[in-house]
Amino acid sequence: MKVLIVAENPLARMGLAALLAGQTDLNVAGQSSGQNVAADVEQSAAEVIVWDWGWESTPKLPPGTPVVALLKQADQTPEAWAAGARGLLLGNTSADGLSVAVRAVAEGLTVLEPALTAALLVTPVVSEPPADALTPREMDVLQLLAEGLANKIIAQRLMITDHTVKFHVNAIMSKLGVQSRTEAVVRATKLGYIIL
Repeated sequence: MKVLIVAENPLARMGLAALLAGQTDLNVAGQSSGQNVAADVEQSAAEVIVWDWGWESTPKLPPGTPVVALLKQADQTPEAWAAGARGLLLGNTSADGLSVAVRAVAEGLTVLEPALTAALLVTPVVSEPPADALTPREMDVLQLLAEGLANKIIAQRLMITDHTVKFHVNAIMSKLGVQSRTEAVVRATKLGYIIL
């Protein structure tokens, strides 16, 4: 089975490749920095992606290729799940654990490390929309947040300053009663403000 390793850090890519090197039925077909994963998947003909998850903004996962995300901490679980990863493990997983997860997601199964279960399954119930409605510009910013874009990119897309984006993000989080960008996207989705 061909595997593509994705990590921003070249040392992390080499470490993951070495971790999988001892698995006879897994072949590391390529490595990617994550800049153009779709092209890297096509070039390597990868059947599964092993992704070192440590991004400032949520990366766009290529459709159709199963992803095992290696998380640095449990609070990244909802973000990785929402982005489309179907294998969720902590980054310190063993070679055997990783190879089992790769095989499982390749077969269409979902793999969730027990330590990450609570982060994914404990979701606050949203009963009513926030009292303060979002402005049209906040809705624009929220939609781009849902695409996983960083403030700088949002500012460029909307032709506003980084400072203005930060102001809108803070207003959105305050109005939705959340503490993070990821929570804002999850809550806004449940309220029907955005469709992923």
